[in-house]
Amino acid sequence: METIYQNSTDFILLGLITHPKFPGLIFAVVFSIFVVAVTANLVIIMLIHVDSHLHTPMYFLLSQLSIMDTVYICITVPKMLQDLLSKEKTISFLGCALQIFFYLTLIGGEFLLLGLMAYDRFVAVCNPLRYQIIMNPRVCLLMVLGSWAGGSLDGFMLTPVTMSFPYCGSLEINHFFCEIPAVLKLSCRDTSLYETLMYACCVLMLLIPISFISVSYTRILITVYHMSSAEGRRKAFTTCSSHIIVVSIFYGAAFYTNVLPHSYHTPEKDKVVSAFYTILTPMLNPLIYSLRNRDVAVALRKVLRKYASSQRLRVRHIPEKY
Repeated sequence: METIYQNSTDFILLGLITHPKFPGLIFAVVFSIFVVAVTANLVIIMLIHVDSHLHTPMYFLLSQLSIMDTVYICITVPKMLQDLLSKEKTISFLGCALQIFFYLTLIGGEFLLLGLMAYDRFVAVCNPLRYQIIMNPRVCLLMVLGSWAGGSLDGFMLTPVTMSFPYCGSLEINHFFCEIPAVLKLSCRDTSLYETLMYACCVLMLLIPISFISVSYTRILITVYHMSSAEGRRKAFTTCSSHIIVVSIFYGAAFYTNVLPHSYHTPEKDKVVSAFYTILTPMLNPLIYSLRNRDVAVALRKVLRKYASSQRLRVRHIPEKY
């Protein structure tokens, strides 16, 4: 049978569930999660911008995490929602390449940013008197730029190589977006060497921030252990707990995807895990930080009170009609 190379044509995304019986129900659930995720992240960004009490290094880094999560979920979910309502579930070669690039950039950037946020918590708990000096605006800006640059480096390295392989025959990607392992299964050539190198690259991208997190929280635990004040321990725990929960969720899914051997993977498991950290995680992150963070809750109440007061003033100034 003659091999036909089709690198200039469209791929077909089979979706989260290949032949869903109730696509409308899946659409409603995913759309609801998408709306909550985008709204919650935008609210976090807005609150940090307008409330002067949140103009601190920790909240600046949190605002960047929310920006990443907002862009992150917008890369895959709108296309997934479109495919649920459409008979044609195609994605162009260029569209697939862009999806891979932005996905790698955002996930790599988030890996690094979460690691640097652990360092911020270490400085806040272990060196509180020097916190403003160490975590000055220049350092915070370098942290953010480093996270975006590190993530984009991952995207620039892996995307061109992935899309340079010839793809032939059936171009049906057994996934709801162009994730590299699912795309490589369609290649006409042996990709085992590239997959090994990519595996090493992903492990390295995980080890760097995990090292930051492990060292930072080890030092934090030692410091908290030696605290004589119960109030100090409670404050340190409150400061770090939200970040620990977010890190556990995000890195747990990343560990399965990037570290476990291929024998543990199946297309169905991979899609479920991918759905967890591309759809659910961007929704959970802002909710965890807002529900467990008193400063964010206070800022939200202040904004809502201001809005309610302005609405009452508007109603009072509306002239009565006779």
